[in-house]
Amino acid sequence: MTLDLSVGIEPFLDAQHVARAQDFVKSASALDLADHDTTRVLSVLAPLFAHLVPTQDGGTPSVHGDETRIDLTSLCLLREAIAYQSPLADSIFAVQGLGSHPVVLGSKNAWRGDFLRGVASGKTVGGFALTEPEAGTDVASLRTTARKDGDAWRLSGEKVFISNVGIAQHFIVFANADVSLGKKGISAFLVDANAPGLTLEKVAMSLEHPLGRLKMNDCIAKDMVGDLGQGLRLALGTLDVFRASVGAAACGMARRALDESIARVKSRVQFGKPLADLQLTQAALADMATELDASRLLVYRAAWEKDRGLSRPSSVAMAKMQATEGAQRIIDRAVQLHGGLGVTSGTAVEQLYREIRPLRIYEGTTEIQKLIIGSALVKQA
Repeated sequence: MTLDLSVGIEPFLDAQHVARAQDFVKSASALDLADHDTTRVLSVLAPLFAHLVPTQDGGTPSVHGDETRIDLTSLCLLREAIAYQSPLADSIFAVQGLGSHPVVLGSKNAWRGDFLRGVASGKTVGGFALTEPEAGTDVASLRTTARKDGDAWRLSGEKVFISNVGIAQHFIVFANADVSLGKKGISAFLVDANAPGLTLEKVAMSLEHPLGRLKMNDCIAKDMVGDLGQGLRLALGTLDVFRASVGAAACGMARRALDESIARVKSRVQFGKPLADLQLTQAALADMATELDASRLLVYRAAWEKDRGLSRPSSVAMAKMQATEGAQRIIDRAVQLHGGLGVTSGTAVEQLYREIRPLRIYEGTTEIQKLIIGSALVKQA
């Protein structure tokens, strides 16, 4: 199967993006949907991590000319290429970005340069520890606390559904450093994976992803990221940057499902002719292709706007909602076209069916995206 990421979204791409898209497809081709060896996956991803770091911090040269920001269009192209080959690799890649971007946005710490160069080179892998048992969508209600102890900060609380547990060397942990201030006391902290007082536990999922729980009992943080009370801004700012790229990853998975379906219906003979010759099959493929194109246009419009400082929250929300919900429908139809093979463990569409579901939840559920869009419409009116 040949993959050309540029087709259909040309108005949103510069010549440099087109060239990068070709390189991304080539790099991602070393990944395999069936490969769950995180060490091997990381070795393929390591040269690509530089796209998660701004130019000024040792990252890839900027296309949009601002060396202080990552290029979101490039990030979306890269995640689409990676997710097409391996949703596991995409998850690890995305969380490497989430686990470093708060430092990009808010850190003036002396260690910032070395830290981000380590991220860009793949020498260090990180995690983003925000979600708690009782604080998911409602970020402001998190209960993890931080207290000052001399020159150190000690964190107590629990984080759950945290990606890259088991492979990360550090986590950006969000905790309230002054509960009297309410959500204004929420701050971000850099915590080593082997920090005293930190216990890591694996969370069993339907997917073979490195996901887990952080339990902190007077856990010693390496340092605060940025200033006291900046945590909520850094968390939401990071999610705002990466949310559109979740849509790109969904498009990569949807495109893989579509390609797998076309190959399947062309080779599968029923009633004396290939399934591809049946009108209902062609209609299903038409629906899948149209929905995929619509999703990609929304994703790359949002990225194009963000790269030019024109970002609208509703554009990002539309992209994330349509791409993830659309991918779910595309992959579901792919399973139907595959028949019994579609629910057979180990087949590509069966794995994609399990992989796509979390994307409709993390980095803002579909319901939250609807509230963002609806609120924007009311304000505009």
